[in-house]
Amino acid sequence: MRLLDRYLLRELLVPLGYCLCGFLIFWIAFDLFGQLHDYQDKKLLAKDILEIYFLSIPGFIVLILPMTLLLALLYALTNHARCHELTAMRAAGVSLWRICVPYVFVGLFFTGALFVINEFWAPNSNEMVEQIKLSRMENRAGISGKDIQYNFNFPNARDGRTWHVESYNTVTHVMTRPTVTWNLTNEGRLYIIAERAQYLGGVWNFYNVQGRKYEPGTNSDMVPIPQAKVMTFPEFTETPEELKREISFNKRLARSTVTSAEVPIADILDYLQLHPDMPKHSKWRWQTQLQGRLAAPWTCLVVVFIAIPFGAASGRRNVFVGVASSIVICFVYFILLRLGLALGTGGYLPAWLAAWLPNMVFGISGIWLTLRVR
Repeated sequence: MRLLDRYLLRELLVPLGYCLCGFLIFWIAFDLFGQLHDYQDKKLLAKDILEIYFLSIPGFIVLILPMTLLLALLYALTNHARCHELTAMRAAGVSLWRICVPYVFVGLFFTGALFVINEFWAPNSNEMVEQIKLSRMENRAGISGKDIQYNFNFPNARDGRTWHVESYNTVTHVMTRPTVTWNLTNEGRLYIIAERAQYLGGVWNFYNVQGRKYEPGTNSDMVPIPQAKVMTFPEFTETPEELKREISFNKRLARSTVTSAEVPIADILDYLQLHPDMPKHSKWRWQTQLQGRLAAPWTCLVVVFIAIPFGAASGRRNVFVGVASSIVICFVYFILLRLGLALGTGGYLPAWLAAWLPNMVFGISGIWLTLRVR
């Protein structure tokens, strides 16, 4: 790494670290004052609150990292331009694009980091935070129901089966009163009800089973199934992992707001595969959310290209011009992002175009403006 690259990286990473720490402290303080009464009602201890905020950091980083990177870039570039350092570098034969190579690598690094956090860390941390918030209330009641899902419906359009379970333990994989309706290809419909079911040895085992089979084309020709103490169904391809993802997905759907940051790509793909016949408006929504989740991490690279022309322009400007510029850019980006997602969810734009529209507009605009910098 050249001495110039190390210098530019240091001048960028120092304000970036200050910005991240500052935003983090401000967010914790603001959220704590707003949630303190709720924490008291849930009888949470100090260590519970500390654990909540520690686990919430990944989700906060997902939201704040692109804006923080933009702010730090604009501050660093504006400071370099104000002190005529960029002019000196270019006079020495170093092009503007070569100067910005370290910034591009930083953008790529944070793009990868943001994808990993967004996909593998933040969703799990959100679920753990919810469990901590309810832990003291469960202990006071003498029960712990976080592993039990009641009245669980699992439609599997992929294999033509619909499950209804009175209760399901996500740890032991034990169901009580499971009911399965199975649409058999050209063979009618099978209706199964059991007292209990458990996933053992890679197959579902049903206990005290009753059922009936309907002939194809009518519901009147019903053939009872002989009762059995134990029945295994190797044909049932539903796994405990799929059931757990479906439960997690339904919990996220029940929240007041569901954003792309809350639903991992694997869950969205499974949901679309298991529900191919969902209404068009639901399919538009989740296809847009899927593309939005893929596009979100690339915002870190886009802000690099948009910061270069705004921060590298020559002139003795105050460094706080970068702060004002970042606020305006973030506001416009947010408006364009919400507009694109709304158009994609409503079916007015293809999902990929709706989700990638802000990145395309700002990325192309940033490259074009950089080419015009003198």
